[in-house]
Amino acid sequence: MAENPVNGSNCRVDPGSAKSNNHPGSNSEGNCPYGNENAYCSYAVLNYINDDCLALQAAEKAFYDVLTQKYPSSPPHFHHNLQVPNKSTWNNDPHGYFDSLEERRKNKHLAMAVEGLSEEHMFDENSQQQEDNGGLKRNNSKRIPAKKQVGNGKEMVDFGSLLTQCAQAVAVYDQRAATELLGKIRYYSSPYGDGTERLAHYVAKGLEIRLNGTRAPFTQIPSNTTLAADVLKSHILYVSVCPFGRISNLFSNRNIAKLAEKATTVHVIDFAIAYGFQWPCLIHRLSTRSGGSPKLRITGIDFPQPGFRPAERIEAIGRRLRRCCENVNVPFEFNAIAKRWETIRAEELNIEREELLVVNFMLNSPRNMVLKLIKRLDPDLFIQGVVNGNYNFPFFINRFREAFFHFSAMFDILEANVGGEDPDRLLLEKETFGRDAINVIAYEGMDRINRPEKYKQWQLRNQKAGFRQLPLEQNILNRARTVLKSDYHKDFDIEVDGQWMLQGWKGRVIHALSCWKPVKGLICLHIHQTEITQYPKFNLNF
Repeated sequence: MAENPVNGSNCRVDPGSAKSNNHPGSNSEGNCPYGNENAYCSYAVLNYINDDCLALQAAEKAFYDVLTQKYPSSPPHFHHNLQVPNKSTWNNDPHGYFDSLEERRKNKHLAMAVEGLSEEHMFDENSQQQEDNGGLKRNNSKRIPAKKQVGNGKEMVDFGSLLTQCAQAVAVYDQRAATELLGKIRYYSSPYGDGTERLAHYVAKGLEIRLNGTRAPFTQIPSNTTLAADVLKSHILYVSVCPFGRISNLFSNRNIAKLAEKATTVHVIDFAIAYGFQWPCLIHRLSTRSGGSPKLRITGIDFPQPGFRPAERIEAIGRRLRRCCENVNVPFEFNAIAKRWETIRAEELNIEREELLVVNFMLNSPRNMVLKLIKRLDPDLFIQGVVNGNYNFPFFINRFREAFFHFSAMFDILEANVGGEDPDRLLLEKETFGRDAINVIAYEGMDRINRPEKYKQWQLRNQKAGFRQLPLEQNILNRARTVLKSDYHKDFDIEVDGQWMLQGWKGRVIHALSCWKPVKGLICLHIHQTEITQYPKFNLNF
């Protein structure tokens, strides 16, 4: 039976065996005290996630107790899937536990061994209204072809045509035509159908919100009927069947570890830290560094949560990461910032003169204002991960079409890898992909958070902002391909274009990763002379 991580420490390992000085021959790749770095990282991250989930459940249950309401039950399979081995099991068979996880992954269950997670926007989008199941009736009009007959007698609906026509009607505020089309789409779509039917359900919801103008103020938290712990569990499913987050974190962690071979202090500024799943593996790698571990400083940045303590969740992440560091003797400091990214000022980041500075921006494309801030900070390394989408058009129809193609691929990934009745898949589609799609379709202005562009556009933007791209590390690229081939569906792929590492599904590029460094002597024109005197470390000269 798994040891309950709430009763112990996070990232439980034997501190004596994990000290860096006890690792002869340790190098930047990191030698695991158990002889298998991937297994150790998986163990550490699973332990960290399990503690996070149980802590969330305990906090939420206390809240429900105060309200004298019954606490909703989580799916019963969760505790089975998130078992963490106790020390005796681990020491006797460090590989067998993860072999069983791999077998469960192949059977489309959860809890695969993971090297790292980065749920940079677990709480970035919010479904803006509850589904009105009775609000749309079937419309039998034959004016628009809605379905075709296939060989087995099953109806095949042309959702692409219906949704595009509906979007065109919404764009010109043709209430009658849009309502008629929404009725057809609602009738044939379902959050419990196949991947196309599920996508159509959420896209139609976004179109309906846009048509009716019922957009609520945007927040990052899930809908009020969903437990945060359950959202967390659904993202474990995502990482177990989709490599984008795991490969992104592998790419980031190994680049940081290589750069930090001789550093005494490493400061990572993590935009969209979410739950901090990426960092237990980096902590382990630093703890095994030859000559001893450097001091690790992490500045965790994320959107503020509603209420009187906007940084509470980020601060809790810092406490858990601190316990991870204490268990492997890595000096640690954490700074929590709960603000919109474009409002952050350089002095809030507490940058020290002699530290190695890394900016980590995974899977949330930084806007121009944030790029200017990063350039002003003059980091030793800027690691950028972007969603390779093309739905940042100001014109709604163009944006809608590109967003539909992108989210079709994301729903197809789950359709190909996860059973249709898996409750974590349903929650993932509702609280992440569905809300992402709704945000793109229904929102405008600052509330439209999802604004991805093609990686080649980011190439030009970064260069214009004063960054130069660094070469890809071949050993990191090879490792990523090995993980992809051994652990994931054959239709995932990794390609290289210039100095970008591209991750895709069935030939469509979904995510892109690269490393950058500010060009010395070049600065953005928006920097004023007064700002130069405030930050002498940055050596800004016109």
